[in-house]
Amino acid sequence: MNIQSDKFSELLTLLQNHDVQGVRDRSAGLHPADLGHFLEELPPEQAVAFLAILDPAENAEIISHLEPETQIALSTDIADDRLARIISKMDADDRVDFIHQLSEERSEALLHRLAQSERDDILKLGSYREGTAGAVMTSEYATLAPQLTVRQALDKLRLEAPNKETIYYAYVIDRQRRLLGIVSLKTLILARPEARIEDIMHRDLVTATVEEDQEAVVRKMAKYDLLAIPVTNGNEALVGIVTFDDAQDVAEAENTTDFHRMGSVSLMSANPRDAGILLLLGKRLPWLLILVFMNIFSGAGIAYFEETIATAVALVFFLPLIIDSGGNAGSQSATLMVRALAVGDVHGKDWLRLLGKEVIVALGIGLCMGFAVHFIGLVRGGPEIAVVVSLTMVAVVMVGSLVGVSLPFLLTRAGLDPATSSAPLITSIADVAGVLVYFSIATWYLGLHTG
Repeated sequence: MNIQSDKFSELLTLLQNHDVQGVRDRSAGLHPADLGHFLEELPPEQAVAFLAILDPAENAEIISHLEPETQIALSTDIADDRLARIISKMDADDRVDFIHQLSEERSEALLHRLAQSERDDILKLGSYREGTAGAVMTSEYATLAPQLTVRQALDKLRLEAPNKETIYYAYVIDRQRRLLGIVSLKTLILARPEARIEDIMHRDLVTATVEEDQEAVVRKMAKYDLLAIPVTNGNEALVGIVTFDDAQDVAEAENTTDFHRMGSVSLMSANPRDAGILLLLGKRLPWLLILVFMNIFSGAGIAYFEETIATAVALVFFLPLIIDSGGNAGSQSATLMVRALAVGDVHGKDWLRLLGKEVIVALGIGLCMGFAVHFIGLVRGGPEIAVVVSLTMVAVVMVGSLVGVSLPFLLTRAGLDPATSSAPLITSIADVAGVLVYFSIATWYLGLHTG
């Protein structure tokens, strides 16, 4: 058992023995994220008892690291007065997220127990549209006036630091809160105490707007290696900042969404370990049913070419190989395009250029694969079958690749998430195309006729 597990075991023993001081002392040596993990493993009544031992500020840090489902479950057993004190100690953005998860009745009861300034801040931050920079920003940032000296600025930051989410950057604003510049804590420490903020601040700013898509904001932060990015409204006034940890949460959520869609699984917030059988069934079954009906077309294609198959039974041996190759090639292309669109490496206007490039790449892949299966065709079906299989391999790889590279762009143009062009969907389309192409080439080359 590692040290971390030993600490958890000791903490659990102290909790079970109702050793209040021991729980406080042992908890003080653990990170809130670790305590959150510990809390999620406890029965609800023990988890609430554990939180009751710690002060509201410690509760706030721990709860912010819990999964939403656990937050909601625990909040039902915490009295409104205590929960309101915990909420008041949370970071501004965490506070908004937590409140929005609760029922409307509970939210109203808690809001009335908060200070007017905290209540107004929650309502303001909660008013921004989901998926925008405004919805993930925090209002707890440090500001400085341009005429302050470095000494005055450091004194101000020293006083405000306990109430700010970050002071690595301080934002220089005028009386109308228009953003003039930014100054880092490092710059302040290294500057002369008598220097004025307006003389040392950085004026070439990277900013976001409240209505800007949160994924675009995350990409911007990654591009410029920012710990935080200022968010302005339509009047260029500073209204908040998006911090690096919130950007990470957005990126993780978007990646999870993309992975679910690429696997044809509906969005699911619950941990698969904790999710019920019916929830997992409901999230996975719909897409699979849709794909089942799509694959009916493959069966219809095989039925149409029944005469061709009866005449050259050896063709059946290569059918799985042919359709799987087309699906695999399409999945590869789709994965590359979905990722490139997600991170902003390519845009809708690049479609034709990439389509032309994919034709050349897919032709090269198809020729190599066709050459490889030609020898298998010679062994299993003779020269004529070998030619059919080789030609079909080139064709299905081309079709699968072009479908894979095109579908994400078409979905994006239609306003849909390109990740919806999942591997199972691409594979199903490639299967239908593979069957039709394969038996059409066989019928033509072997001089057969369908009924």
